[in-house]
Amino acid sequence: MEYKIALMPGDGIGPEIIKEARKVLDATAKIYGHEFSYEDLLLGGASIDVYGEPLTDETIEKAKNADAVLMGAVGADAKTSPWYRLSPEKRPEAGLLKLRKELKLFANLRPAYLYEALKDACPVKEQFYQTGIDLMIVRELTGGLYFGERKTVVENGITKAVDTLTYDENEIRRIARKAFETAMKRKKKVTSVDKANVLDSSRLWRKITEEVAADYPEVTLEHMLVDNCAMQLICNPEQFDVILTENMFGDILSDEASMLTGSIGMLPSASLNETSFGLYEPSHGSAPDIAGKGIANPIAAILSAAMLLRYSFSMEREAKAIENAVNAVLNEGYRTPDIMSENMIKVSTQEMGNLIIKKIQ
Repeated sequence: MEYKIALMPGDGIGPEIIKEARKVLDATAKIYGHEFSYEDLLLGGASIDVYGEPLTDETIEKAKNADAVLMGAVGADAKTSPWYRLSPEKRPEAGLLKLRKELKLFANLRPAYLYEALKDACPVKEQFYQTGIDLMIVRELTGGLYFGERKTVVENGITKAVDTLTYDENEIRRIARKAFETAMKRKKKVTSVDKANVLDSSRLWRKITEEVAADYPEVTLEHMLVDNCAMQLICNPEQFDVILTENMFGDILSDEASMLTGSIGMLPSASLNETSFGLYEPSHGSAPDIAGKGIANPIAAILSAAMLLRYSFSMEREAKAIENAVNAVLNEGYRTPDIMSENMIKVSTQEMGNLIIKKIQ
């Protein structure tokens, strides 16, 4: 069976890391007898340069007609790039937000896994965990503060900005179910993160999550305030299995969790809708300062490709083969600069991709 993958390399290091991820997908397809076809699409600054906008309607339709989307990164240096002289809705990141909304990608899954070989790169001391770090953040992606009504007005000579945080029970219920379903395949624990001591939206979040939990008696549910969760991720990260949270909290906590893996260059993600369709992307940014130098870490993009195989194509064996290949290469001491340590072997973006391909079985 042939699967169609839309590639959105984007900006900065995006094209470099997506090139390596595609190579890994092709190698996996060859070994396991699959056929993948690709269509390159423009997103973010790359789209602005050609079309004058970060995401076109034609691109959205082409993405919808694919079986999955693999994305690199969007954006540039906001201080120097002409893209950031445009109005906010015309900037690169607006294209990604619109894409998530148009594709109905309400669930963002971000695993944070510390490979044994990268323990020295993790800034959290080993005394704070014994059994290892392996957690999944399930973030609601199309609601909350980022998608609420906003305005900037002048009242009585004073400029005032307003951003609205809104969730309804259906939005909360569907992301909670995704978290509990995810936990059922892991260690069967959900930590729901909110700010219920202050926010009405969080109190509703907690109420609906408890209703959903009743349908999953095997899963343990606990509630945690977001400020406490931020602390616990550092002082006791191994307590977490699945972290369920809303859009903005998830944005912040997932970046914090990325450092538990040794580098944000190790963190993949999946954004899913209510079918098997998903958009897969590394959680790091476009890193314009190192773009074109061949030193970017492609592992997050490669692991995102593995998530694509698992969640959109139901290819668990193939996904695991890629993850095992990454582990094997790291165990042999190969490192890109962001995870480099003493006595290790420094390699380029392309070399890391080639090494991982050789280990896929």
